[in-house]
Amino acid sequence: RARTTAKIPSRVLMESAGRGVVHVLAHEFGPVLHHGVVVAAGQGNNGGDGWVAARALRMVVVPVWGVEAGGKRSPDCAATRALALASGVELLDPDEPWPDAGVMLDALLGTGASGAPRGAIAQLAARVSQHGPPVAAVDGPTGLDLATGRADSPVRAALTVTFGGVRRGHLLAREWCGKIVVIDIGFPPPDPEWPEFVGDAWAREQLPPFRVDMHKGDRGRVLVIGGDSGMAGAALHAASAALEAGAGLVKLAAPSATVAAAQAALPDALAVTTALGPELEPALRDALAWAGAIVLGPGLGRAPERSQFVAAVLDAAAAPVVIDADALHVGLDVLRRGKAPRVLTPHAGEFSAAFPKLASQLETDRFAATRRAAETLPAGSAVLLKGVPTVIAAGDGRELVVASGNPALATGGSGDLLAGFIGAMLARELDPLVAAGLGAQILGRAAESAAGQLTVRSTRPADVLAALPELWRTWAEPSPVRPPIILELEPPSL
Repeated sequence: RARTTAKIPSRVLMESAGRGVVHVLAHEFGPVLHHGVVVAAGQGNNGGDGWVAARALRMVVVPVWGVEAGGKRSPDCAATRALALASGVELLDPDEPWPDAGVMLDALLGTGASGAPRGAIAQLAARVSQHGPPVAAVDGPTGLDLATGRADSPVRAALTVTFGGVRRGHLLAREWCGKIVVIDIGFPPPDPEWPEFVGDAWAREQLPPFRVDMHKGDRGRVLVIGGDSGMAGAALHAASAALEAGAGLVKLAAPSATVAAAQAALPDALAVTTALGPELEPALRDALAWAGAIVLGPGLGRAPERSQFVAAVLDAAAAPVVIDADALHVGLDVLRRGKAPRVLTPHAGEFSAAFPKLASQLETDRFAATRRAAETLPAGSAVLLKGVPTVIAAGDGRELVVASGNPALATGGSGDLLAGFIGAMLARELDPLVAAGLGAQILGRAAESAAGQLTVRSTRPADVLAALPELWRTWAEPSPVRPPIILELEPPSL
């Protein structure tokens, strides 16, 4: 689009890309660059970016060596290669010993490459992987298909510098990319039909503000329904998350034992007793009418009568509903009952249970599967598919992608927190897609903060909630401006 629609010459983009790569290398590797950089360059425009970077490094007296696979080069690659060699970049034979440099720059294959590397490129990529210094990849590690995320023995990068925005492959194969830095090289604005990436800047803009004259009703009323026998913790997690995310009033509808536990452990929450049966009690109907948002499913259980119960709740609900956990197992016909907008929050197994006809597509294209699922729901609804990355789609075609989080969230209770966060945002009258994206970013960033203090292994849902105050403080201040850097994604903590 940059070349064909915006008419930006490819050499202009190449110069911006190569120099932007050097800007990031200097920041990330600093003095190590003085040990030198080996640039592995392909024959296409990715190789051209690498040669521009080599020339820019050489101009600041960094030792630079270039190594290439041979073959016919694109005209732009050939031109930038000639300039790099003229500036003093030394050309290495691929088979001779390589210098003990400080950094390897992988500029062999970029956007558009698919399938396993072949021939001389494959041999050179293998040597890049084995040479020893940390690898910085231009656009993406060689062997990673940036369109699909398929990894064919890719180079493992410590740093990936890409242009304009993250690609699907970066997010599906984070383990191969290392830290991802996105820089601006002059691309035109993105196509509005593309998924929108959720980062801290986006979240900061969407987070509902407070007013001086607010009262508790203004901050949103959330009703959490669930907490069957032996599963009180799930409902309590969701209720706690809604409160921590700023809801003014949270009410728990659950069996009497869970209500007793809630009154002891979470006195901030109101409560109403329900048998979770096919007939809704008058008190529960009143609570449904009271709610600004409903969270249905945490600890609900899968007793036979639950399908009838979920159907009755959805038929009676006027407020938007978060459908999570056990409530996702009642069948698509039930999940579509009623007119209230809803946010479904399945992981892969729950998605297959809720949308069995889309289960096979989930294996090949989780983005398309999520879009198609959202189209089956009442108007205004959204589907949030948990995973790496989290994909969110609305029935009107809008999509969000969330890449925050780490394996600390692979514990029981994390999904209940997410449901509570989304419920709190829906109660402040946010659009369901926006509420889902904001809830997922809150969960992921809080988990990152908690794991930074406690390690991934030790982080539990209560620790994620405890990390929220620091997140709110962080989002209260604008991020520093560091052009040409648009976005930085640290590798997930393990």
